[in-house]
Amino acid sequence: MFATRPRRHLPYLLTLAGLLVACAATAADQGVFSGANPDSALQRVLAEMPGEMITLETAIAEALIRDTGIAVARADLEAAVGVERREGGIFDPEVFAEGSQAGNSQPSSSVFSGADVLETESTRLGAGARWLLPLGTELTALLNSERVTSNSNFATLSPQIDTYGQLELVQPLLQGFGPGTSSERDAAVSDREGAEARYDDARLATQAEAETVYWALFAAERDFAVQKLIRDQAASFLVEVRSRARSGLASPADEANARVFLAEQEQLVLDGEEILDSLSDRLVTLMGRRPVGGELRFRPLDTPAPTVMPGGGLDGLLTLAYTHNRQIIAAERQVESVRSRAGGAQWNARPQLDLVGRLGGRGLAGTGNDVILDFGGGSPDTLRTDLDTGYGESVEQTLRRDYPTWSVGMRFSVPIGGGSTAGERDRLDAEVVRAEMQVEALRRELAAEVRIQYRELDRSQRRLAFATEGIDASLEQVRIGSLQFRSGQTTAFEIVRLGADLADAQRRYSLALVRTARAAATLRRLTAGAYPGPLGDAIPAEESNP
Repeated sequence: MFATRPRRHLPYLLTLAGLLVACAATAADQGVFSGANPDSALQRVLAEMPGEMITLETAIAEALIRDTGIAVARADLEAAVGVERREGGIFDPEVFAEGSQAGNSQPSSSVFSGADVLETESTRLGAGARWLLPLGTELTALLNSERVTSNSNFATLSPQIDTYGQLELVQPLLQGFGPGTSSERDAAVSDREGAEARYDDARLATQAEAETVYWALFAAERDFAVQKLIRDQAASFLVEVRSRARSGLASPADEANARVFLAEQEQLVLDGEEILDSLSDRLVTLMGRRPVGGELRFRPLDTPAPTVMPGGGLDGLLTLAYTHNRQIIAAERQVESVRSRAGGAQWNARPQLDLVGRLGGRGLAGTGNDVILDFGGGSPDTLRTDLDTGYGESVEQTLRRDYPTWSVGMRFSVPIGGGSTAGERDRLDAEVVRAEMQVEALRRELAAEVRIQYRELDRSQRRLAFATEGIDASLEQVRIGSLQFRSGQTTAFEIVRLGADLADAQRRYSLALVRTARAAATLRRLTAGAYPGPLGDAIPAEESNP
């Protein structure tokens, strides 16, 4: 930043500029200005200015809370967090269950059906779990049980309980392997990290803008004070010239020059008010509120702090920017996101080849029925079943694999042409190149901007010194011109020109202050607050500022 010493050159300059007419008049004729306190005159002008006094800390804090750009970035971040959770949730284990009951009546003409109308009722229960792993592995464990009752005379068990359990593994070997399944999750993580970086950058941008506008308003107030003092004394100057003209000590041309000078200063005062209103309105936009109590505008309460140069010079500053800049980080996360999707597309452009393995068991339970076999021509036979068990027994048999089942095999498919998946792969490969070039372009732009702001800050000490020298020279010109005007060696036109030069010198000094503030605030944003670094040196106030 930069430093001001309000009780040294600046207030003295403002008041002397306002006392321009007193320098052109004799002490007797303008005794009201003789012995005026420069600092008190400055404070009087500033105290009369309307507005709500506000500190830089308050302006930044309220802007960070209410700025719409930050709110949009926060919403984008929350959306990215939601997408990451959605894509990551694909790999969460899932449990499932189902149950159903059904009845069926089936007329039959077969003697082996056991009834003229075969009636059955069934109850099906099932439960299990599924889990998709990031490698593309699909694990499924299930247990199904069906209870069937029948009116068939040949049914040895009624009800009959059949239970079936199975553990299935499907492992993609080509399409869907590894990145082919997890690429969207990995991309979502990178997208969320990029959204975090953009949110941080939005906050840094708002802070930098609020700080820049605050110090611009600070400088504009002092410019306005200078202009108002010159305007007030220009009116007195016109009165003095008219008095001297009536005494034959000034010409009509002198009076015309004084009138022109006053008209110009009146317009410049109006211009200064518009600048103050505009800068205050920019703070209103950032802070989301107007000054309290019906005040016209905000007014800065703080004074600038000393300028701090980065400890490691330009190279160290560039390192800080490359490491911490949030726009670069967001762009790099975008590259990672696209690379993740491109890696998945590379695998998914291949044919599908899956290893499928199943391991299971079966169980049987129920209540036995006597089955009488009578086909005529002899004594009927009776088949007796002593089984009387329930669900528990069938489940135990399944888990013990008393009646095991297993299978293993391969599953293969390939689309003819493969244009869809290959096209997506090619598109994402091109997106990777584009994202990488965007990062490189951002790094170059960042380096250029850091160099510009560093040079701006590096020259601020000399710029402020030259501006101070210009002010001192303008003051001396006004003093000499005033003496010459009293002795008749110069004209009122020259006094007007000298007054305008003095106002221009003050504006150049204010511009130097604003440029220094803007450079420091911009560097803080570009380095995400890492500027000035651990070895930064402050330029002494007496060297950097009048």
